[in-house]
Amino acid sequence: MNALMKNRHILAIAVFVALLPLCLSSGSLATELLIYAMAACACNLLLGYTGLMSFGQGIFFGIGSYTTGLLALHLGAPLPLLIVAACLAGALVAALVGWFAIRQRGVYFVMLTLAFSQMFYFIAYSLKDITGGDNGLLGIERPDVALFGATLYETASPWGYYGLVAVLFLLVFFVLSRIAASTFGRTLLAIRDNEGRASALGYNVRAFKLLAFALSGAVTGLAGALHVLLTGIAPLSNIEYHVSEMILLMTVIGGTGSLTASVLGATVYVLAADWLSSLWPRWLMLFGFLLIAVTLFMHQGLWGVLLRVRDALKHRSKETAVSLATPDSKELS
Repeated sequence: MNALMKNRHILAIAVFVALLPLCLSSGSLATELLIYAMAACACNLLLGYTGLMSFGQGIFFGIGSYTTGLLALHLGAPLPLLIVAACLAGALVAALVGWFAIRQRGVYFVMLTLAFSQMFYFIAYSLKDITGGDNGLLGIERPDVALFGATLYETASPWGYYGLVAVLFLLVFFVLSRIAASTFGRTLLAIRDNEGRASALGYNVRAFKLLAFALSGAVTGLAGALHVLLTGIAPLSNIEYHVSEMILLMTVIGGTGSLTASVLGATVYVLAADWLSSLWPRWLMLFGFLLIAVTLFMHQGLWGVLLRVRDALKHRSKETAVSLATPDSKELS
């Protein structure tokens, strides 16, 4: 039953990705939506499945951005190498941050990841010869998908690049879904619910947390790389802790513990931000109200609201079916 539900979710996300070009007129906006949905799914692997609220997601996003920018500018690296390098860089840095952070719990864990986020930001700001400092890395060209010098797929147009990002996003979503449904994913849930009991059962809790960090960092690094190739720059803002806040906000609004919810949260955030920012410069205040509402009344996020509405409709349809099937008492008499 769980496998069937997972396959339904994957199919639903594939349909969503296929229909997105029909609903949005901007290929860049659609691509940005999938990139942040990818980052939110990676964040949910830590927050929803492992119970770790990390403010280090911006680190991995920024590391993926800078890795891609440097390789593209100085080496003219092909697209597959850029993607692999960004994933590896994100995973390695995440493993380094996680190795220190998982030794703490609760608010101390959160503060430690926030401290690492600030530290990496100032490192990137100080290394102007490498990162470009305030200006970031500029003029990053987007390579086509090529093999032995022959172009297999062109990414120059916005919708052409969307096609590439869509394929990568679906691949990442499928892999993360399999990981979440695996024994490893169920063990992460056990650690989230009762870390002491999981440790008593013989599980190496730190090793599981560290691996979850590395996987989340790899996917977030990939998202950072795709974002750089979308915009053509690797700005300093990509490694700020505000990026971590934004990714966390998407995850919480959508709902923790579900990858599909992360896609919903990223969709709501990106589309609402694009619309509200054109109406009011202080549109983030409205998201603050939304976050308060989610915290107070929607503990499972928007996805939880949709599930409750679905269950209510099912319950009402069953009651209707029973009432129609039951003969009226007057007719019996």
